[in-house]
Order: sequence, then C-alpha cells, then structure tokens
Amino acid sequence: MMNIGLTFDLRSEYRAMGYSEEDVCEFDGEDTIAAIESALREEGMRTERIGNVLGLVQRLARGERWGLVFNIAEGLRGFGREAQVPCLLEAYGIPYTFSDPLALSITMHKPIAKRLVRSHGIPTPDFAVVASEEELTTSLPAFPVFVKPVAEGTGKGIDEGSVAGSRSELVDVVKRLVVRYAQPVLVESFLPGREITVGIVGTGSDARSVGVLEVFHNTDRFGRVYSYHVKENCEQLVYYRLASDSRAAEASRMALDAWRILGCRDGGRVDLRANGSGEFQFLEVNPLAGLHPTHSDLPILWEKTGGRYRDLIGSFVCSALSRTAWVPRTMQNGSEEAVPGGGDRVNEVLAHER
Repeated sequence: MMNIGLTFDLRSEYRAMGYSEEDVCEFDGEDTIAAIESALREEGMRTERIGNVLGLVQRLARGERWGLVFNIAEGLRGFGREAQVPCLLEAYGIPYTFSDPLALSITMHKPIAKRLVRSHGIPTPDFAVVASEEELTTSLPAFPVFVKPVAEGTGKGIDEGSVAGSRSELVDVVKRLVVRYAQPVLVESFLPGREITVGIVGTGSDARSVGVLEVFHNTDRFGRVYSYHVKENCEQLVYYRLASDSRAAEASRMALDAWRILGCRDGGRVDLRANGSGEFQFLEVNPLAGLHPTHSDLPILWEKTGGRYRDLIGSFVCSALSRTAWVPRTMQNGSEEAVPGGGDRVNEVLAHER
C-alpha cells in the first residue's frame, strides 16, 4: 500500500500563534484535510499527516520518507512561499503532487505570470506594478483600474474599494495595500464583464480542461467584486453555474494554453474575466487551488460536471505518478522510497496498491 504524506498549513495552528483570520485565509481547515485524507484512503492509499514546512523539516531530519507527498502547503512569507515545501521534497528526491518551485514562484507573482502569457499572445489587461505612491507617476492603465497585491490569493487585499475610478482613489488604495501587505501592488485595467474560472487536470500535453465555472453575485452590496469577504461567505453571496457557450469554450482553450505555458502540473484553476466587448482575458493561475469539497471553486466545478470528490483527488495522484513515473520501493526500515520507473507501469502500480 502506497504511503502518501500530506503537507499543508492548518488555519487553527496559526490562529493559535496570534495570526489574524485574514493572515491565514489561504490556509486550510481541519475539514479540508480530513476530506482529502478520506478520499485518498478510499483510493486505497495509506496517509500520514506531515503538516507545514517546519514539520516537514523535522520529519525529514528524523529520516522519515514517503512514496508520494500530497502537497497543498501555501507557506507564510515571501514570493516563494508556495515553493518552500516542493524545494525540500526535491532536495530529498521525494515526488509530490502539483506544481514545481519554479511554476509556483512565477504564478505567485501575478505580474510575472501575466508578462509570460502575454508574450505568447494570450490577452491580459494592461497593467503596471507600483511599490509606492511616488511610482504613480509612471505610465498607468486608463481609469477605471483594479488594484490588488502582487502576490496574494483567496481575495486577500481585495474589497469593494479595489476598483479605482480616479487618481485620488488610486492613491488611497495603493497606500493602504502597500502598508498592509508589505509588497507592491498590481494596477490593471478593470474588466467589467463575466467572471469565470477554468478547472484544469493534468500536466503538459496531458492537461485538460474539466469545465468552466461562472461566478454570479447575489447582491450589489460588495460591488460585484469577488473579494476575500465574498469568497469566505460564498454560500450566501454568490452562486455558480457551468458555462458552455462559445465564449466560454474559447476561454477554456486560452486557460489551457496559459497552464501549459507556465508549466503548471496535475491540477488547479485559471481565472479569467471579460472586457466590455465580452472577450475573456487572463487574470491569474491558481496552481494550488482550494480543495474544500463544498466551499472551494475547483471541487464545486467538478461536482457540477457530475464528478465525485474522491475521483478529483485521485486524478491529481494519477497525474503525479504519470508525470514523474515513480514506483514506490520499501526500504530496510520499513518506510517507502520512490525510485524512477517506466511511465507504462503507472496503472500497474496503482492497481497493485489498491
């Protein structure tokens, strides 16, 4: 039976250390970890909780190893925070799910990801990166603009004041965000149209879109901005619908191209929004998408297509095994180590493990 380690950042642990609810909003709750663990066990795997990067360091130092690590650790600090766990795992030769350190660092810094996809012809809103009020003298997109931190997720730093229609409004929001998040902000043209997210499973040429989820707001109170507050209260403030029209199909192909260009792996989401003419443009990639079975966008999308949560989790594992072509090997101390194996053996290995 394959031993799968789970790396994650648990909200309650950081809250107990004094971090605010917003500080840890990208981290996972106990219910998410339990759901992933249950799904993996239903797939015939043995699971072992490792925890965050500090816990991983301690376990590795004790000589512990795993056949595969299911990694959803977000990290706490820096543009490379999502890359910390994968860097350690690569140093120890341990295979893991989802994207590698390079892709995680690139996609964490939204302007860098936008520059890369734009260089391949994928449309993205005009933008500028601003680190202080003084830099607002540089060339900026025309108003209205949307302002957010360059390297946050789950809507952190986004609220109804994120859309600036004048220079004075822009100055206010830039000053507030730079101080609050200690990082530059992304100032981009505001797109007033439809908002969608595209679910992706797989890697490279094997990657595929699993559906397009459109976001609708139940109220105008929050300016129809998919903010941190709205995401945290999505059950009351928004509803979701699968989109299958020609525009959505085009956006799905665009998202898949962006996924491959940025080198993302195994599964995640690509967010897009339409301009005033209804044409979708790239916003960002989420290579470590939320996996709460009923609260996170990707599992919601998957369920709306008729899929089971355990199959979604299983697809990530299958993709990782196919991608790395690793085969588990039992070491003398009884733990498992991964050694290279042929890609054509993946199905045989999975069948044996089950």
